[in-house]
Parts: sequence; structure tokens; C-alpha cells
Amino acid sequence: MAGIISVFDTTLRDGTQGEGISLSAEDKIKIAQKLDALGVHYIEGGNPGSNGKDMEFFQRARKLKLQAKLTAFGSTRRKDSIAEHDTSLKSIIEAAVPAASLVGKSWDFHVHTALQTTLEENLAMIADSIRFLKRAGLEVCFDAEHFFDGYKQNRDYALSVLRTAGDAGADWLVLCDTNGGSLPGEIHRIVQEVSRLGYPIGIHPHNDCELAVANALSGVEAGARMIQGTINGYGERCGNANLCSILPTLELKMGYECLPQGHLKQLTAVARYISEIANIHLPNNQPYVGSSAFAHKGGIHVSAILKDSKTYEHIAPESVGNKRRVLVSELAGQSNLLFKAQEIGLTLDPSNVQTQEVMARIKDMEHQGYQFEGADASLELLLREASGETTEVFTIESFKLLVEKVAGHAIASEAIVKVRVEGETIYTAAEGNGPVNALDNALRKALIRSYPALRDMHLSDYKVRVINEKDATAAKVRVLVESSNYHHSWSTVGVSENVIEASWQALLDSIRYALIGQNPLPTPGEDHQERSGIVNL
Repeated sequence: MAGIISVFDTTLRDGTQGEGISLSAEDKIKIAQKLDALGVHYIEGGNPGSNGKDMEFFQRARKLKLQAKLTAFGSTRRKDSIAEHDTSLKSIIEAAVPAASLVGKSWDFHVHTALQTTLEENLAMIADSIRFLKRAGLEVCFDAEHFFDGYKQNRDYALSVLRTAGDAGADWLVLCDTNGGSLPGEIHRIVQEVSRLGYPIGIHPHNDCELAVANALSGVEAGARMIQGTINGYGERCGNANLCSILPTLELKMGYECLPQGHLKQLTAVARYISEIANIHLPNNQPYVGSSAFAHKGGIHVSAILKDSKTYEHIAPESVGNKRRVLVSELAGQSNLLFKAQEIGLTLDPSNVQTQEVMARIKDMEHQGYQFEGADASLELLLREASGETTEVFTIESFKLLVEKVAGHAIASEAIVKVRVEGETIYTAAEGNGPVNALDNALRKALIRSYPALRDMHLSDYKVRVINEKDATAAKVRVLVESSNYHHSWSTVGVSENVIEASWQALLDSIRYALIGQNPLPTPGEDHQERSGIVNL
């Protein structure tokens, strides 16, 4: 074991400064509980002196009995004042937290330009503020803002800031690459020198050169023993250091202990949960936790993966709570198809003519514009159909769609569906605030008597992609539909020159998949969690 690293999560403070992120006090409570379960050591909840929402969070969070140290953020006292009269510092005390994160200037340029005070007064502000918080019994992390820029411009003053904070009683001296412009070699050299001062050192990099993770790791190699970052790298401008990349790298590749044993397996679930709360899409290609982090598409790759996963995976996906995915497309080989079949419990013989026909059919459909790598449910239906495992539970005989517009106002669309269920032909009609929504409602209405659990299925996402733009309004389109219930989500695809027909194909596949018994729907009356919003199409 190389050593223990203290993990300081600032998703709820620095992360909320990212564009498009706004968390309510309730959102913060939910995220804090997830972070605590993950096992981080510090949770920086916000700045209680800046807004009532953060103070409300601290008041509510005190009742959670978190294992992590709840930390409040604030700045050093104002110039030419005293700490006891500073509202920001007093708010930290009022938050009744065990730890404080205090930011102060360490770059002489900022002292003169931003604070417009003397270098000596800045040192006094730092010392007075830390002593005030220490007298109140708090653990203090001093964030030396712009430290690396300050060090490169005025080394002696930047180091005097650290000595002042350390002598005043700061428990951690955190070196901030606030503008995110430093390089890993610079970080390593400077942290190594600062470590000689003898104080516990932390590092807080930003990602403006896309080097925040590399800089954090370089800082640890040089002697830093606290990492400050955010889940998914959320933060101002280009973001903060991404803990979802730092933590597994430190633990799995560098031998450091960051989280309690076994907790790293929660990482993917935590990353995706927080992205949902923040309403920020998690990039598919995000290292370690993205849905494509262990996705394999090339046939040669998949063939090797089936022999030994280490051929194309640098770690086991399960170690971070993720999973291996094999994509089937026009680039796929036979190995991809066999792997997908194994995933759903089917056995396909690669020498079988039927298997070869399925592969040829999939390649032809991809050539037409279908995309199965984003529509696993449609692919599974094809495989089950080829293996003779599926039976049609309903048959569509026809549908009609009416859309009326009067005096510039759109009237709700109306769909009429003729469907055969259990030997009986049923006509149903339903309205919707869009044509696909109307079709969805009409089809459900026809099936709900025989399959009442469909009440708990809903469309959660809908995407349309024009395949051949040059054909203008006659272009072929691809529709991807994501459907969910309280236990699962699944994606289906449809392709046509008619957007309604493409949507109808994807919708039919979605309902067929829900009814084949592989994706069980809860029965009515069961105690469910609150569903996400239904997409109106």
C-alpha cells in the first residue's frame, strides 16, 4: 500500500459553479448521502455566507449523521477589519460543521489587483481568519488560491502565504491551480518543494488544459495527501479535477487507499446518479464510469475479449461498478453477435446458416440506417426472433392518424389503431399532444386490458436523426426511443422516410420488448418510486 489519500469532494460547492448546474437544498442532501456512502472523507456543502439555500443545506445535513466531515466554505476576512466581525467567517461557525475550507490569495498579482491591498495585510487576513476558526474548534483546510501561478511569479511570497497559514494552525495547506494552466511536470516540481515545509499538503487542480486529473496524480506522486475534486469533473469553465478518474487510478494503478475497501465498486452508480440529479448528460466516453468505457465494437476486439478481457480492457469493469458492452453494427464480426446472444441467454451456432442470415440481416439494416449499438432492445428482439424464442403477442392490422390545426392553434393529434390481441380485433382511438404520443396512447389503450402492467411503462427519451440530409424533406430518418419502468430502461430503433413510421417501428419494438418476459413490468398497486417525466411526442 503506497499510503492513504484524503478525498475532499467539492461537487456541492465548486461543482455547482459549472454552467447549467443548479442544485436545490434537497438535491444537495441526496447527493451528500451518496457521497457519504461512497466513502469520501470530506463533503464541502457550500458557502453558508453567500445564500440561504446553502445554510438550509447545512442545517438539514447536520441531522444525517454523515461519516464524512461536512465542510463549509468561506473566504478570509475583509481587509482592514477583524475576523470576529466578518460575516462570512461567522456564517461558517453558525453552520455548526466540523471542518472549514478557507480560501485566501497566494498570488501577489491578485493581492494587488483583486483585493487591492498590501502583501502584508493579506498575510494578516489569512492568519487572523484561520486562528478565529481554530478557536471555534474547526478543522481548517486553507485553499491557497492561484498558488502555482503565484509561485511561478513570486516564489518567496507564495511560500510565505503557506508558512503563515501553517503557523496559524491550518490543518491542510491545499495548493490550487485555479486557472488550470499548469503542466504535470510543474505541479510535481512545486509540490515536491512545498512538501519540504513539513505541513500536510493537498491539491486542487482545474481542467482548463484538460490536465486536472494528470495534475492531481502528479501532485500525489510529489507528496500531496489530499485530493480536492468533483464527481464527473463538474465545475466552473472547463471544470474541476474529476474524482471519477482520479480515485480508480490512485487505487487500482498506483496502490493508494482512497475509499473504504470495496466501495470503489459504487463509483459508476454514484457518477450516474449525480448526473441525473444535476440534469447533466454523462458523456458515454467518460473514463471508468461512462457507458462506452468498456464498450467494444470492432470484430477483432470482441474476438479477443471473448478469449481474455485483458486483451482490450485496462481494468475489470466490475471493479468500478461498470460493465462490459459489445456493440453490434456494420463493423461487427461474428464474435459480437455471439457475445450479445450469450448476454441474453441464447446459444447461437456460428456455423449455423440461420446465425449467418441474422448477421447479414443486421448488416443490411445498418446499411439502411438502423443503429443497433444504441438500441439493444431492438437487437435482442431480432436475435430472439431468429432463434424462434418469440411469439407475437399482438398484431397491428392498421392505424390512422389525424392532426388538425385551426386558426393558427394546433389541436391535439388523434390516432385510431386496429390491433389483434388474443384472437380478438380491437379498435381504439386516443388523443395526444403529438402524433407519436397519440399513437402510443391508442396502442396502450388496446393492450392494457390484456397487459395491465403496461400502465407503468413510459417513454423517457426520444431522438430523431436525419440520415441523408441531401434529400431534404424526403430524407430518411432514424428514431431512437428509450422506454422505462420502475426497474429497467431499454432502447429501440426505427428507420423510414416518414418520421411517423420510424417512430411507430421504435414504439412497437419497445412494447414488444416489454412483453416478452425478459423485462418484467411491476404489477398495478405495487409500491413504486416516483417515475421520471413522460416525454410528450
